[in-house]
Amino acid sequence: MSSGAPQKSSQMASGAEETPGFLDMLLQDYPAPLNREDPRPWKAPGMVLSQEEVEGELAELAMGFLGSRKAPPPLAAALTHEAVSQLLQTDLSEFRKLPREEEEEEEDDHEEEKAPVTLLDAQSLARSFFNQLWEVAGQWQKQVPLAARASQRQWLVSIHAIRNTRRKMEDRHVSLPSFNQLFGLSDPVDRAYFAVFDGHGGVDAARYAAVHVHTNAARQPELPTDPAGALREAFRRTDQMFLRKAKRERLQSGTTGVCALIAGATLHVAWLGDSQVILVQQGQVVKLMEPHRPERQDEKARIEALGGFVSHMDCWRVNGTLAVSRAIGDVFQKPYVSGEADAASRALTGSEDYLLLACDGFFDVVPHQEVVGLVQSHLMRQQGSGLHVAEELVSAARERGSHDNITVMVVFLRDPQELLEGGNQGAGDPQAGGRSQDLPSSLPEPETQAPPRS
Repeated sequence: MSSGAPQKSSQMASGAEETPGFLDMLLQDYPAPLNREDPRPWKAPGMVLSQEEVEGELAELAMGFLGSRKAPPPLAAALTHEAVSQLLQTDLSEFRKLPREEEEEEEDDHEEEKAPVTLLDAQSLARSFFNQLWEVAGQWQKQVPLAARASQRQWLVSIHAIRNTRRKMEDRHVSLPSFNQLFGLSDPVDRAYFAVFDGHGGVDAARYAAVHVHTNAARQPELPTDPAGALREAFRRTDQMFLRKAKRERLQSGTTGVCALIAGATLHVAWLGDSQVILVQQGQVVKLMEPHRPERQDEKARIEALGGFVSHMDCWRVNGTLAVSRAIGDVFQKPYVSGEADAASRALTGSEDYLLLACDGFFDVVPHQEVVGLVQSHLMRQQGSGLHVAEELVSAARERGSHDNITVMVVFLRDPQELLEGGNQGAGDPQAGGRSQDLPSSLPEPETQAPPRS
């Protein structure tokens, strides 16, 4: 399930074990639909939503609510999908809100937004959506559809996120093993989605990306045939959507992001900025991507061609401000800070150990090659249990001087016990780490080693 809130303890996003009587308990707690006087069981996502934001925001509400009640992940995702689909088939005009006069003037000032934006009352819509969810739960109480009960791969995912010494927590992350159920995908390809978003200038952009990137990816017609392309388009689309919201609500935040979509036996990754993902295979670090930093020669050339500049002020920055050259949001730094993501794909053979996704608060102080030794030493001490490995990795980053928000997600692709029993090639000194290899790619190498950035 997705997480729009900072998480300070490790968790396991595991498979589809059934929770007996979950729907019975839900309907006992909510024996009737909500009326206007009843408090909502969730906080509405702001005051207004645009039509294009409805699917993602309502799915986030339902998944958060059902997850807090320990719903089995496939059931939570399928129930959410059905409720969202039914609501979107109804007439939503009763929730429509006319834009304020100043908003209409802003629309006129931007020629690219020629179509009027339909804004809906988020408060009333959230209440109506709960009643739709309640109705579906009642329908399913007698017979749960097969899609909601379908067994799926068991995923062990360790996540840890801390504010650290920063005043605010601006990271967000998503762990969504039940991707297919959430979007009603019925083809035979199993899919799971994981992401980390590192916000700056506020949390709005990171939260927005954690809600909408995977929703936009699922909407792309090319998802079954070109998942990497669908992820790139999802980042671009989410950036466009957030820029419209930022102009309406006068938001200035931005976010880097990295996501991994495992579709069948293929791994697809996409990224903007300096959040990163690495793959560890038989104790070797496989480099999947090159982060977007202003000092990269191609990024510097792109920015300068647009009339911007890159300067060094404690680290390399775009126009003397941002330390990343691509991000969702940052409305006043467009087009120098690009919203175009890069993506890569890799076939999985079954010999892969795990994925690690993290923000720059981790990777600025922990080199790729040291990850393997840290994970291996943790597994040895914990007798093959990987549930809290992310917590140890975050602690290692703090001990090495990171003051930034830190989010680490470890997605195990094999049973951690196998990594001990199989004689992992990367075992040993945490400082030595494992060998590394690069994924064949046309991505350019950075011009210089990037220093830690604030």
